[in-house]
Amino acid sequence: MYKRILVATDGSELSQKAVDSALGLAAKLHAEVVALKVVPHYPQSYFEGSAPIDLKAVGEVEMKWLEAAKKVVGAVQTAGDAMGVRVRPETATSDLVSETVISTALKHDCDLIVMASHGRNGLKRLLLGSETQHVLTHSHIPVLVLR
Repeated sequence: MYKRILVATDGSELSQKAVDSALGLAAKLHAEVVALKVVPHYPQSYFEGSAPIDLKAVGEVEMKWLEAAKKVVGAVQTAGDAMGVRVRPETATSDLVSETVISTALKHDCDLIVMASHGRNGLKRLLLGSETQHVLTHSHIPVLVLR
């Protein structure tokens, strides 16, 4: 059925449900898992009067975020190893999370995307947006959403 499953994680408790489900499904189907953590770029503002941004400091912060992301997907790999599931840890730096999830799934020839949703609705959804909703809307790969 599914041979390669992408699980998007941010390391949160909610996304852990997606990780656990993806690993459990992969174990039953003898599938491989691609664990993805997308890291945003450091926000930089160039508004008049703002404090100048030290590019070296920005690079250091982004590097720390990337190292933290590697630990998140490394934990998925460790959990997969314990279950006998092959996990390929992936990190990406992008402000376009949903597009990165879809493009990574395509790059690795995944046939299922697993991710969590915070279940926001109404004004919160309008203001905060929904990466999961965007993936659901734009992906041609099946998406399993957990809440």
